[in-house]
Amino acid sequence: MHISPRIQFSLKLALMGVVMAAIFVADTATSYEVAAAVFYTVVILTAVRVLSRRALIALAVICIVMTAVSLAFTPHGNLRSGLINMGISIVAIVMTTYLVLKMEAARTAAHEAQAHLMRIARVKSMEALTTSIAHEVNQPLAAIVTSGNACQRWLGQEPPNLDKARQALDRILSDAGRASNIIARVRSLTRGEPPHKSKFDFNKAILEIIALSQAEMERNGIRLVMELSPDLPLAIADQIQIQQVVGNVVLNAIDALAPVPAPMRSIRITSETRGNAIVLAVSDTGIGIPAEVYEHLFEAFWTTKEEGIGVGLSISRAIIEANGGQIWAARGEHGGAVFRFSVPIASQEKRQ
Repeated sequence: MHISPRIQFSLKLALMGVVMAAIFVADTATSYEVAAAVFYTVVILTAVRVLSRRALIALAVICIVMTAVSLAFTPHGNLRSGLINMGISIVAIVMTTYLVLKMEAARTAAHEAQAHLMRIARVKSMEALTTSIAHEVNQPLAAIVTSGNACQRWLGQEPPNLDKARQALDRILSDAGRASNIIARVRSLTRGEPPHKSKFDFNKAILEIIALSQAEMERNGIRLVMELSPDLPLAIADQIQIQQVVGNVVLNAIDALAPVPAPMRSIRITSETRGNAIVLAVSDTGIGIPAEVYEHLFEAFWTTKEEGIGVGLSISRAIIEANGGQIWAARGEHGGAVFRFSVPIASQEKRQ
């Protein structure tokens, strides 16, 4: 049987009235030496969940008045002891009411602070999601712009080079699809959804991403060395997410080479099998990473770049760990830095 909130409230008030009446009778019927009025504090402690602040203060005043009236009607005992007990009971009622009100005020403030923090967390979560998506889609969008410019040049020739223009348009469609997939994967990652794992050719996936970065490497005079193991087994992971990580790491390597003289700029990419995982390493001949920076490399919104936003490596770590791998950084053997990450092997069968 369902009881409405109004009826429940009325029943609680009635129960408090009965208890207060019982305390009044007990305090009046006993001698002055018995301080039964102190039990009004129990009523106040119980009423804090039912009454508002003003109503609770009014209840305390009523309890004080009932205590004084009870003293006047008490028939026997030592009056001096009765006055002392009445004073003790009134002080107990006042102090209990004061402490209860303070406790409720603190609880209300804590709830408001918690709600405020939850609102901030939601806003920050949206900011992080927006920043992550903006960071991740930057590469395919840049590739779309490059292909669009190339397409314009091919169409602007006399006669137009339609084959080259068609190839550029195919690249635009491919990059647009990749950007859409990246947005979907980043949103899934922020919601804690598991990656869309499947078996795939690891080297082929790596080469697809490197092809998008080669124009940038050539523009910056960077020599690329590829040493991909030819007999890798199939990887098991979310291919789109793994390609995101490769793109992030390669772009970081390109940025790290900016202060280095052009003849010394070089990026080396290797893949190999280690135990039950495939390990990719991207090393550069840049200025390297200071020792005190390594512990912060994969922290969100921490960056040493003047125009960086510090989400690339933190997203990369989240992606790799979600796919069952690990990512780490170290100093390069000949200077610079090397980033490595592992991806689980699908089976022990070598790809054909």
